[in-house]
Amino acid sequence: MDKLLEQIKKGTVWAFPGGIHPPQQKSLSNSASITRLPLPDKLIVALKQHIGANGKLLVEKGQHVLKGQPLTAPAANWSVPVHAPSSGVVTDIAPMPSAHPSALPELSVIIEPDGKDEWVALNKNKNPAELSHDELINIIHQAGISGMGGAGFPTYVKADTKQPIEFLIVNAVECEPYITADDVLMREHAKEVIQGIEIMQQLLNPTLCIVGIEDNKPEAIAAMKQAAEHNSKIIIQTVPTIYPSGGEKQLIKLLTNREVPSIGIPADIGILVHNTGTLFAVQQAVYEGKPLIERIVTVTGNTIHKPGNVWALLGTEIKHLLDCQGFSPVPQQSVVMGGPMMGFTLPTVRIGIVKTTNCILAPDHKELAEPGPEKACIRCSACADACPASLLPQQLQWFAKSKEYDKLQEHNLFDCIECGACAYVCPSEIPLVQYYRVAKVEIKEQQADKIKADRAKERFDARKERLDREQEERQNRHKRKPAAKSADEKQKVADALARVKNKADNGDEKSAVAAAIARAKAKKQQGEELEPDNTEVAKERALRKEQARKYKEQKSQTDESAETAPVDDKKSAVAAAIARAKAKKAAQALDNAEQAASDESQSDTPVNDKKAAVAAAIARAKAKKAAQASEVAEQTVSEEPQSVTPVDDKKAAVAAAIARAKAKKAAKALEDSQQVVSEDPQSVAPVDDKKAAVAAAIARAKAKKAAKALEDSEQVVSEDPQSDEPVDDKKAAVAAAIARAKAKKAAKALEDTEQTQPQELQVDSAAPKSAENNTDDSSDLISADKPKSADDKKKAAVAAAIARAKAKKLQKEGNNQS
Repeated sequence: MDKLLEQIKKGTVWAFPGGIHPPQQKSLSNSASITRLPLPDKLIVALKQHIGANGKLLVEKGQHVLKGQPLTAPAANWSVPVHAPSSGVVTDIAPMPSAHPSALPELSVIIEPDGKDEWVALNKNKNPAELSHDELINIIHQAGISGMGGAGFPTYVKADTKQPIEFLIVNAVECEPYITADDVLMREHAKEVIQGIEIMQQLLNPTLCIVGIEDNKPEAIAAMKQAAEHNSKIIIQTVPTIYPSGGEKQLIKLLTNREVPSIGIPADIGILVHNTGTLFAVQQAVYEGKPLIERIVTVTGNTIHKPGNVWALLGTEIKHLLDCQGFSPVPQQSVVMGGPMMGFTLPTVRIGIVKTTNCILAPDHKELAEPGPEKACIRCSACADACPASLLPQQLQWFAKSKEYDKLQEHNLFDCIECGACAYVCPSEIPLVQYYRVAKVEIKEQQADKIKADRAKERFDARKERLDREQEERQNRHKRKPAAKSADEKQKVADALARVKNKADNGDEKSAVAAAIARAKAKKQQGEELEPDNTEVAKERALRKEQARKYKEQKSQTDESAETAPVDDKKSAVAAAIARAKAKKAAQALDNAEQAASDESQSDTPVNDKKAAVAAAIARAKAKKAAQASEVAEQTVSEEPQSVTPVDDKKAAVAAAIARAKAKKAAKALEDSQQVVSEDPQSVAPVDDKKAAVAAAIARAKAKKAAKALEDSEQVVSEDPQSDEPVDDKKAAVAAAIARAKAKKAAKALEDTEQTQPQELQVDSAAPKSAENNTDDSSDLISADKPKSADDKKKAAVAAAIARAKAKKLQKEGNNQS
């Protein structure tokens, strides 16, 4: 910092990129002193002459105003007032053409001067050092001062900055050709300019103040140095004559070698820049109490007979200035507000002077020729070399023509200061600056529309939120608050919940349901919205999972033990099949015997008593053997379900027991019938042979029918357990019923046999011992065919007795086994 200060005090100047050297043409207007124009016929005072919002209108049509009287009052940020340039009457308040290239109408106050030029009461200050910071800012604000170098930025905003300021730079370069307003102002009012600088020093407290003046203004440099001799913090610095050295960023680079960041302001790097005309207006407002109502304007050009600088009241029509300076227009005359580089051609001269108007140029055709038609760019790069902001004017022009606004912003369009150096050097005469101005306006309009849309969306969202909130409040207002519960009721609810929890801890399966019911009742009693408690349900679910896991383990152990059992399912099935085969074989043998007996009965040969007795004995033996086989099958079937799992054990066991009981009862009935038959031969009543044969045939048929019914019942019982699949209750009940019915039918058949059994056989039963030697039933069949003597009859009786004894013995063994 110290080294930089030393370099600045030594007069070191740094260069900025680009720049051009157009003809100066300043000698036309700087040779004469400043003149004051006569009062115009009317004053058109635009309400907006600065960057920012319009002020609030304070006057109305027909009202008389004094010189310096406020016409508006500040109403928003960056808003400064405007004042009456002279005393007179407000004849109209209407939109009038503005001092802009578009000449768009702006609301203006039209005053007709009364010629008295009577001032409003002024508040003068002899010693501004005694004023506070806020008082000085308020004076500057109420005086309506804004930047007079061209931008029109409100001065009070700059003076009230909160950022620390190291350098205060006074822009007195005035590099634009033809313009000499600042030059003559410094020549004639250097003291007032220095007083304005000292007021800003009081407000900003900078380290150093640097006044930059081009070296083509020697008289102004001398006057400023003389006026600033008493202040060591003010340095008058001479800079080379090059355009646009008067640009804010370019002048900062020249004097301090610092660069303002893109889309930044000088205050960001601790620098503040003011124009000499602005500082003069500050001095007038603080010392004299005068608002900003007039400024120096350069009126020049070859068509002006008396070019020079004049004090022009704000709102004075440009036509009045030209007429006062001897304007002689040429055909197709153009009038430019500003200089030839940054100025713009006016659509009409009926436009009033504003705070930023520093020059009115009326050139002839030789002095400022009309530009020729635009030609194609030859890519010579002259525009890029001349640009003081290091931009790419050719690229910017292409993007502006194609309205690629995003790319324009990417290429830093808003860093362009619209100095016109690129258009000045362009050999194709492309009006580059005009493209940039139009593009800037359109981008700003888009941004403004976006801001409006965002604000509208915010308002819509806020309104929607407010309506939702009001609707919710209305709904809540109609809801009844639940009645307060007494301590006893709350205690009852708590006790009920505790009981439910204790019940759940004891492992009750219905505890989860009971807990849910209790919670629902408690919620209903309390009238509150309680959240569901799933703790008990989770406990019950965990308990069920644990029980299922234990059941699976037990089942797996059972399956393993079943696999290792000595008698597996396959063996049981084989045993059942063997039992069924034996029963079937016995029934078949009985059928064969009956068939043989029936064949004998149908023959014409007479049948004697011995043969009838033998046939009856054979029938009884076969029936008894069939009954015994059925018992064995039943026993096997009853043992099979024990090895088969997992049929419903309880129901299957009951069904099997019932079937066995029915089969046992049928066998017992058969045994009784046999006993009756065995006792019948003891009677000595004579029986007719033919009747005996018929009776024997009937007995055989009924015995066959009983054996077949018994076999069917055994087959049903034996086939049921063969299925390894689980049997439900309904099927087991049906199977048991069928078995009971078939067993009942077999018993009934035996009863019929017993009741119709012929009692004609009389055999002596006194020889049981000798009958034990004949063990095979087939011997009976053989003996039946032997001679028919008395001995043969006796042997037949003995054989029948033996057969009955064997059948009885087998029946008893079967009962013991079952």
